[in-house]
Amino acid sequence: MDTGLLVVVVLTALAFDFTNGFHDTGNAMATSIATGALKPRLAVALSGVLNLVGAFLSLSVAATIASGIVEQGVVTLPVVFAGLVGGIVWNLATWYLGIPSSSSHALIGGLVGSVLAAAGTSGVVWSGLVSKVIVPALVAPVAAGLVASIGTWLVYRITRDVPERNRTRDFRWGQIGSASLVSLAHGTNDAQKTMGIILLALIAGGAVPAGSGVPLWVVFACGLAIALGTYLGGWRVIRTLGKGLVEIQPPQGMAAETSSAAVILLSSHFGYPLSTTHVASGSILGSGLGRGDHVRWNVAGRLVSAWVVTLPASGAVGAVAYVVLHAIGGALGNGVVLAALVVASAGFWWAARRKPIRHDNVNDDWEPRPATQPVATR
Repeated sequence: MDTGLLVVVVLTALAFDFTNGFHDTGNAMATSIATGALKPRLAVALSGVLNLVGAFLSLSVAATIASGIVEQGVVTLPVVFAGLVGGIVWNLATWYLGIPSSSSHALIGGLVGSVLAAAGTSGVVWSGLVSKVIVPALVAPVAAGLVASIGTWLVYRITRDVPERNRTRDFRWGQIGSASLVSLAHGTNDAQKTMGIILLALIAGGAVPAGSGVPLWVVFACGLAIALGTYLGGWRVIRTLGKGLVEIQPPQGMAAETSSAAVILLSSHFGYPLSTTHVASGSILGSGLGRGDHVRWNVAGRLVSAWVVTLPASGAVGAVAYVVLHAIGGALGNGVVLAALVVASAGFWWAARRKPIRHDNVNDDWEPRPATQPVATR
C-alpha cells in the first residue's frame, strides 16, 4: 500500500470539499443575504454549522459515488488523485469568475475523465452516470423552478392584503428557517460526494476491503471541511445567485429556498448526487417567474453554459492529470501534479485578492437591504 499517496489523496479530497463549501455557499444563503434577512457573516456561519450536521444524516449519495458511476476494480490511487485535480481546478476557475457551476459535476467529471484515461470506456458505469447524474441534472432544476414558481405565486396571492412592511418583515424571519433547511440539505448531498471519493481511495489503497461502508472519521472530516469552506463564504457566487438572476423579495426568497431544500433532500434520500447549484438557480428563476419579475436571461444563459461544459471540462483536466501521472510515474509524477495543483490554486487566490469582493456588501454595487426597510414593488 502506498501510504504516502493515500494521505495525499485524502487531503486533496478534503481540499475539494473545502472548495465545494465556499463555492456553494450561495446555494443556501444568497437570497437571505440579498433581502437582508441575514447578515453575510452570520449567514455563512449558520450555513457552515448546518452543513456539518447534514453530513451525518445520510450516506446514500456516498454509496452512489463509490460504486454507481465507475467500476471499483479499475480505480487506483492515481486515478482518484487525478480526478480530484480535475474537480478542484474547475471549481476554482468558476469561483473566480463568479459562475455558480456544479461542484458535484466537477468532481464526477474529473473522476470519469481520469478513469477514461486509465481504463477506457469499460471503466465507467454508463447506465449509472446517465440515471444518477445526467437525468437528475436535467430534471431537478426544472422541478425546483416549477415548485418555486407556484409557491411564489401562492404566497403573493394569499398575502396580497397584508401591508407590504409587515409581509417583508415576517417573511424575512421565515427565510432564516428556509435557508437553514437548504444548508442542512446541502450537507446531506454535497459532503457525501467527497466521502464516496475517499472511500474509493481507501479501497484502492488497501486500507479497507471492497464493499466497506464509509468510516466515521471520513464523515466527520468531510463535514468539517465543507463547513469551514462555507464559513469563508463564496461572495462572488453569492452575488450572481442573489442579485444577478432576479431582484429577490423575502416572500419569493423563502419560496425559492423551501423548493431547493425539498428537491435536495428528496434526491439525497434516493442517493442521487444532485447539483445543489442547479437546484438553487432553478428555484430562484422560478420564484422570479412566479412573481412576474424581469428575469435576466443573459445571466441564466451564462449559468446554463457553465453547467453544460462542467462535466467535459473537469473530465478533460482529470484525464490530463492522469496522463501526466502515468507518463512520469512514481513519486515524481505525484509531486509534479500536486505542485501544478498548488500553483493553480495559488494563482486563482492571488487573482481574486487583486479583484476582491467586499464582505460587508457582498459586492460594491450590491447592498443587502436593511431589515427595517420595506422592499419596493417592481
